[in-house]
Amino acid sequence: MTGTLVLAGTPIGDVADAPPRLAAELAAADVIAAEDTRRLRRLTQALDVVPAGRIVSYFEGNEAARTPELADALAGGARVLLVTDAGMPSVSDPGYRLVAAAVERGVRVTAVPGPSAVLTALAVSGLPVDRFCFEGFLPRKAGERLSRLREAAGERRTLVYFEAPHRLADTVAAMAEVFGADRRAAVCRELTKTYEEVRRGGLGELAAWAAEGVRGEITVVVEGAPESGPAELDAAELVRRVRIREEAGERRKEAIAAVAAEAGLPKREVFDAVVAAKNADRAAGPGAAG
Repeated sequence: MTGTLVLAGTPIGDVADAPPRLAAELAAADVIAAEDTRRLRRLTQALDVVPAGRIVSYFEGNEAARTPELADALAGGARVLLVTDAGMPSVSDPGYRLVAAAVERGVRVTAVPGPSAVLTALAVSGLPVDRFCFEGFLPRKAGERLSRLREAAGERRTLVYFEAPHRLADTVAAMAEVFGADRRAAVCRELTKTYEEVRRGGLGELAAWAAEGVRGEITVVVEGAPESGPAELDAAELVRRVRIREEAGERRKEAIAAVAAEAGLPKREVFDAVVAAKNADRAAGPGAAG
């Protein structure tokens, strides 16, 4: 008989949001793997629970090394409860490796559903929620961050991101640059906590606000690309955008790919517009813009 891996959602702010089953699982687990054991102790005290099982740390720094140990415990019949600091394990938090190892060994994996910053932010954002995609944390380096945003520029589903408070200003400014300053968004701060705040507006407006400094846990919800937006960009505008990027030092191939992503168009369409403009410049003779 193999054991069971239980992924338990924990409150993202207000401890009163803890699901009823969480207390029972904390009391019954043979092993509790916690992202932060100190936070776990505070949680168990708030829920008036005394864990009977062994408590081990399981965080980004030791996740790879500790996974085999926990997988062995599961294979031996243990009930292992995995909790992170807030929300659901493995969603931008430790857990994926252990789930994959458990599945590989034929161990049952189940979950205690709980609060979710992704769904909570979506619900209060005021933006369309019928279709959305979760992008997690963006890269820390500016170039990689811009590249990732450009990949999503034509995405028509609502986008959800996590971000650290000290990087929020740079991130929202980059979003305004790539998605457009008028693209609607919501910055959700400290959800369900005492100082909960949701700021809604265009990305340009939100970038100016974030530049003043923001604290707390952050979730950013961004409206998807408009259905009609890309179709309204004519060939001249596509060429202009490519030239701006080339003048900034980008190679033409990369500039075309980036503009195509921003406009939600095939790269071939932007390439053809650039070639046509180049041919027109040649036909116009010396002095034409190149």
